[in-house]
Amino acid sequence: MQLIDTHCHLDNDRFSPDRIEVIDNCHQHGITKMVVPATDSSGWLQLLMLCETQKGLYPALGLHPMFIAQHKDKDIKALQKWVAEHRQQVVAVGEIGLDYYDKQLDRKRQQKLFEAQLKIAQDNDLPVILHVRKAHDRVLKTLKRNPVKGGIVHAFSGSEQQAERYIEMGFKLGFGGTMTYDNSRRIHALAANLPLESIVLETDAPDMVVSSHHGERNSPEYLVEILAALAKLRKESKKDIAKQTTKNAINVLSLK
Repeated sequence: MQLIDTHCHLDNDRFSPDRIEVIDNCHQHGITKMVVPATDSSGWLQLLMLCETQKGLYPALGLHPMFIAQHKDKDIKALQKWVAEHRQQVVAVGEIGLDYYDKQLDRKRQQKLFEAQLKIAQDNDLPVILHVRKAHDRVLKTLKRNPVKGGIVHAFSGSEQQAERYIEMGFKLGFGGTMTYDNSRRIHALAANLPLESIVLETDAPDMVVSSHHGERNSPEYLVEILAALAKLRKESKKDIAKQTTKNAINVLSLK
């Protein structure tokens, strides 16, 4: 089976001691492609170099809403330049979006940054990787005004109605380690009921670890456990789910 982790931060310092070993283990488990989204401008160069030197890694460049305080106005112009110059390598603009969960994050500035990055995605005919917490309706309204070439809603936790609206706009919905916890009933229901053609797998490593490694560093290697959890919820074979979710990821991000 071929699997794709559509969201992992392998450039994170927590992988510095064993990054190559982790990537090799992923390939041995059939996880042949991993998408690595950026969080801030200081990490773009390292991320691109990592993805260029390691087989199966695909970069996305963007400015994460949770780090709004450290983003500078000049970062948008820099992002325009970096995406244009590395258009053949970059598969999406991300990780971008709105985070209303943390009340201390400046919402007006988040909105301005989000719309500016959607414009960069439009100009470069790229999909986006969305980070959305407690802000799905606002994100959907923003996307309606600023349509893009689809993308992935990372760690989807909205309603079925919101999911349908994203799907209509060409988005896939990311499901990860949360599915492996017994008390995640809302996520279980979404993962079981949404169309498989609209689902992609992800780990968000080193965060959002699977239940079997609770309290530890998450790893893209654990994508196989996320696959198993989804197969159990949907009462479908791991082989069929792997085939369809891999196809979904390849199509939405135009992976080669």
